[in-house]
Amino acid sequence: MLDAVVVGAGPNGLTAAVELARRDFSVALFEAKDTVGGGARTEELTLPGFRHDPCSAAHPLGVNSPAFRALPLADYGLQWLHADLPMAHPFPDGTAAVLARSVAETAASFGARDAGAYRRLVEPFLRQWDTLARDFMSLPLTALPRDPVTLARFGLVGLPPSTWLTRRFQGERAKTLFAGLVAHVMAPLNGFATGAVGLVFALAAHARGWPVAKGGSQSISDALAAYLKDLGGAVHTDYEVKRLDDLPPARAYIFDTSPTALARIAGFGRYYERYRYGAGVFKIDYALDGPVPWTAPEARRAGTVQIGADSTEIGDALRAASREGRAPERPFLITVQPSVVDPSRAPEGKHVFWAYAHVPNGWTGDLTDTVERQLERFAPGFRDRVLARATAGPPELAARNANYVGGDIGTGAASGLQLMLRPKLSLSPYRTPHPAVFLCSSATPPGPGVHGMSGHNAAKAVWRRLRQS
Repeated sequence: MLDAVVVGAGPNGLTAAVELARRDFSVALFEAKDTVGGGARTEELTLPGFRHDPCSAAHPLGVNSPAFRALPLADYGLQWLHADLPMAHPFPDGTAAVLARSVAETAASFGARDAGAYRRLVEPFLRQWDTLARDFMSLPLTALPRDPVTLARFGLVGLPPSTWLTRRFQGERAKTLFAGLVAHVMAPLNGFATGAVGLVFALAAHARGWPVAKGGSQSISDALAAYLKDLGGAVHTDYEVKRLDDLPPARAYIFDTSPTALARIAGFGRYYERYRYGAGVFKIDYALDGPVPWTAPEARRAGTVQIGADSTEIGDALRAASREGRAPERPFLITVQPSVVDPSRAPEGKHVFWAYAHVPNGWTGDLTDTVERQLERFAPGFRDRVLARATAGPPELAARNANYVGGDIGTGAASGLQLMLRPKLSLSPYRTPHPAVFLCSSATPPGPGVHGMSGHNAAKAVWRRLRQS
């Protein structure tokens, strides 16, 4: 009998398996697809030689993850590559605000009126970032806070809506960039704890940047899988699990799946029926014959580029997709240009480019023209650079990754109390009605992102149980 079986080889399932194998538990991992990766994969989606990331591409939470930083992933090929600027947010007038490694450079891009306000906001937390990140990403009660005072101060600033936090800024440049940071979790700007979302992304950039993985996001998953095998763990791909009886006997089962899939496989009935899935995304991967022709020079140097003319436009786009059930006319776009810093991703002189917009959950339309009209506002001539494109709306994303229910790449709405209390109100959210079955996906705290912390936290709950039995 195995000590633990993990179902799903996304970053969280892989991390959970590694954490258990490091502690000398016998572990086997089962993945339905023919390769490991989940939301961290790399494939040739358009033309030969163009290597795209079907989901995650830039990794501010990955490079800052306490779980990843504790593992020897560099020994297994993971290398973080940093563009000159972690992120840029261009405006229609050809200028841009930036999220730089330097707080001073970031503040200066907002203008004199808001530079001081931004520095006062982030600098106190940045000095305690490593401890704060561990405390924040280990919640809930998987570990006692190492710095409860700083965590409490962060909560006072971050738990109110982001629209409250941005009142300290007078100009639109800072408000717009911060609204874009919040929009990475597809939550309305006036939602609970959205201030914390924006603040975490900003602090992560200042602390260690927003890198891409050399060769693509698959490098993260491959490094975790290789380390797991060296620890004695077994990895089985092309193995779809439809019920618990499909798995070998084990003392514990850990699922990197959506809560509804777990309920179906384990026979939990309607246990997770109140769990909500959020807005979906419409994603386009491009093969380009040259760099994106951004009007703002800062955007040409950035790994990630946010697209939204102002905070009102961003708020309207989020509201349309998440509350009004319609695709936005001027969508907020998150774009990543990995080949700015990693030429191995495309043939010489060519580039890969990644963009997505928010749409309602399960939306079945084609947003390609709308996305490209939005890009042309900030990069005139963009369409002339396109060699090929691969589009994926909510149905295609859900077909590629069963965790993305209705195209929700966060495996559950990151809004309201569900941003923090997921998948249910519980002091032990990784546990389920069955004492030997655990959940470790992005549907558990700390939530979406390629950081492995949900898997790390769930593994703690598992090994504590195994040592008691």
